[in-house]
Amino acid sequence: MIKLLRRLGIKEYIYIIISIALIALQVFLELRIPDYMTKITELVSTSGSNMGDILLQGVYMLLCAFLSLISSIIVVYLTANVSAIFSKKIRREIFNKVEDYGMEQIKKFSTSSLITRTTNDVTQIEMFLAMGMQMLFRAPITAIWAVSKILNKSAQWSIITALGVAVLLVVVITLMILVVPKFKLIQKLVDKLNDVTRENLTGIRVARAFNAEKFEEDRFENVNKELTGIQLFTQRMFGLFSPVMTIVMQFLTLGIYFLGAITISGAMMADKVTLFSNMVVFSSYSMQVIISFLFLTIIFMILPRASVSAKRINEVLDTPTTIEDGTKEDGINGLKGTVEFNNVSFKYPDAEEYLLENITFKANKGEVVAFIGSTGSGKSSLINLIPRFYDVTDGEILVDGVNVKNYKLSSLHNKIGYVSQKAFMFDGTVLSNVSYGIDSNDLETVKKSISIAQATEFVEKMDNTYEAHIARGGTNVSGGQKQRLSIARAIAKNPEIYIFDDSFSALDYKTDSNLRKELKNSAKDATMLIVAQRIGTILNADKIIVLDKGKCVGMGTHKELLNSCEVYKEIAYSQLSKEELENA
Repeated sequence: MIKLLRRLGIKEYIYIIISIALIALQVFLELRIPDYMTKITELVSTSGSNMGDILLQGVYMLLCAFLSLISSIIVVYLTANVSAIFSKKIRREIFNKVEDYGMEQIKKFSTSSLITRTTNDVTQIEMFLAMGMQMLFRAPITAIWAVSKILNKSAQWSIITALGVAVLLVVVITLMILVVPKFKLIQKLVDKLNDVTRENLTGIRVARAFNAEKFEEDRFENVNKELTGIQLFTQRMFGLFSPVMTIVMQFLTLGIYFLGAITISGAMMADKVTLFSNMVVFSSYSMQVIISFLFLTIIFMILPRASVSAKRINEVLDTPTTIEDGTKEDGINGLKGTVEFNNVSFKYPDAEEYLLENITFKANKGEVVAFIGSTGSGKSSLINLIPRFYDVTDGEILVDGVNVKNYKLSSLHNKIGYVSQKAFMFDGTVLSNVSYGIDSNDLETVKKSISIAQATEFVEKMDNTYEAHIARGGTNVSGGQKQRLSIARAIAKNPEIYIFDDSFSALDYKTDSNLRKELKNSAKDATMLIVAQRIGTILNADKIIVLDKGKCVGMGTHKELLNSCEVYKEIAYSQLSKEELENA
């Protein structure tokens, strides 16, 4: 928690210092009220007292109460500002940190856990700063001040108060031992609940198609039931403290007045008023001591969970990013659009076997280089190394003659137009999705890109055409339409290098052919790297690289590979007849 709070700014620290001072003033004013009550009691009991003096003490009491109220309002305002500003800052830092993560770190935490840490965990910290911080400062100040007021008043009364405090301490310590370990488990279960919910909503079509709604409901219910059980346990444990607190306060008051009554009845008449006043004051101050423990209990309800959340947030902020930013902004000697793999090998973190081994090839400016192979051969993993979604394990990748690790990530990504295997659309419009990542929403550029991507026909039939709404994930358009809009998004960027990760699979042969023809005419100087499953998509590529079990088993043109590569020949004959291949 302390480590996280070090991220507070100077303004927030000033607010906290002012709040502490005002809390001290508030406690002082509240603890002055019993003194004025004592004076009023003495004045009323003294014959010949002036009514004006009694009223004056009453005015002092009202003034103390009013100033205490004003102090309390200011403290609430300041702490609310501190908590809101701090939580905003932490959310931004977590989001920015996750943006810099490689895929390795994102998979380590899981998407649902990162969302929980950005929302639920930050909320726990915000609650502590808004509520717990006031009580954390107020409780010790109140206890110390109240104890100093009742010292040397009465040994018997002090013993009763000490016994009440001891009972509360035992209860608080017991609660902490039982409850604190549960908070970490609660946050993990919140992660799991979010994960199950997110997975169900993402795969709801599959669940319905296989009549698995009951299975999903049971899976959710199991996690929900476990989380509810632990939360009920913690709330019941804390619920026990309220009746214990009430009993201690009532017995403490009863004990003070019982002993006071005995003492007063045996005292001289002249001392009775003083003893009665001392009893009233002691009772008031002893209640303040007990109330300070009530504040501590509330802190103990908030702080453990906030501490767990702070630890989880620190885990995200302290995890080093494996994809470090370089310094280079451009290639060497004016090179544009070249991609070179030199003995590249790659394995996923914690994996024992290499997914890719000793891959070497070069794509020159304007060339079309295609990758083909069986499922799991490493095609997508290979091209995902170029934009540094992962870093190579061995070897190097050069873009325009510079190792990709030496580029600024923003500069490297500016050179690349990437179309993912699974087309993704953001919540917005056709225009905002296609112009995503470029400086402005240039309608003419968007229209041209959509035309090249063979998407004009369906876009112009949509309501509001280029301003038509696209739902999050593109759920209101078909797979082929999403794919074409994703391709248009890459074209609008006008990059040096295009990366198509099996991005034509949802297109029919005619659309596929027309799209590639238009793309070749409009971006003839751009290098294209294409991962494909269909032979028809890559027949005319300048270079085809055949992968099998992570190794390059063939490289050349379509005709060359038909004569020299058995793996390519098997793939080709499984899709097209001998006559079709010869005519191609």
